[in-house]
Amino acid sequence: MDSKFLNKMGITLDLALEAREIIRGETGQEIPGVRMDRESYDNANVTIVHIEDEAAQTIMGKPVGTYVTVEAPVIKQNNQQAHKEVTEILAEQLKKMIDLPMESNVLIVGLGNWNATPDALGPRVVDKCLVTRHLFNYAPQELQGGMRPVSALAPGVLGLTGIETAEIIRGVVEKTRPALIIAIDSLAARSVERISTTIQLADTGINPGSGIGNKRAGINQETMGVRVIAIGVPTVTLAAVIAQDAIEKYIQSTGGQLGDASLAIKKVLEPFGGNLTVTPKEIDTLIEDTAQIIAGSINMAMHPGISPQDYAYYLH
Repeated sequence: MDSKFLNKMGITLDLALEAREIIRGETGQEIPGVRMDRESYDNANVTIVHIEDEAAQTIMGKPVGTYVTVEAPVIKQNNQQAHKEVTEILAEQLKKMIDLPMESNVLIVGLGNWNATPDALGPRVVDKCLVTRHLFNYAPQELQGGMRPVSALAPGVLGLTGIETAEIIRGVVEKTRPALIIAIDSLAARSVERISTTIQLADTGINPGSGIGNKRAGINQETMGVRVIAIGVPTVTLAAVIAQDAIEKYIQSTGGQLGDASLAIKKVLEPFGGNLTVTPKEIDTLIEDTAQIIAGSINMAMHPGISPQDYAYYLH
């Protein structure tokens, strides 16, 4: 699959790692202005993509910034010890991005529609996060050391509220004045293998719905007035991508040649406006496990003085 097909189908890649893989595969060389680092662990691989200038931004289709991708197929397994390791890895990467004094107020935003399971990751994470801002204001005696003032919000989606999500968040930001926003959202992946096995951190904010062609107002430093860290997990892939991959594999196995299949694929997907998405049948379990990992990593990064065993005391 190449970038021409993605452009014809109007597909935007949510994962910076996938964008780099496609572009680098076409050119056969590293992209100028893009730098990459790798870290390996027993149950995960971490890839850090740095987009360093505007030229690289144009080529990658991603804003200048740092994109950390944690690839952990073990997330799909019922292995609590491995999940704990992935949580700790994610927490360490998140700590590096936060870089704020402990007294700084942080707002956690769970993006998505809680009524649609593949899009419910953000609200599920918010349900499991340890919020403490009210305790700092009303019950400081209940707090232990090593805790940070954290508030959380699951604003829903435009179809549920009639209000742009960015407008709701901006109103809360104006009242609570956080030093940082952490936004969690479901993403779309090019590769089905990355569904619920890959977690991306980005210090550039997020454009909700961009991966499925449903672009909403951006949630970033420019629109919010404060720094935004985005955490995303692919929960769907596009049917057009699966169709293109299947055609390419068939042509390769038969030794034929592949022409421009985008028109045929568009025709097949026409009843769905060309934006049919696919998610695994076990998505309920995958969302629950992934939300647990992300919430755990946020709790560790936000409140280093609290052990996981003590979280239940503060969760209500």
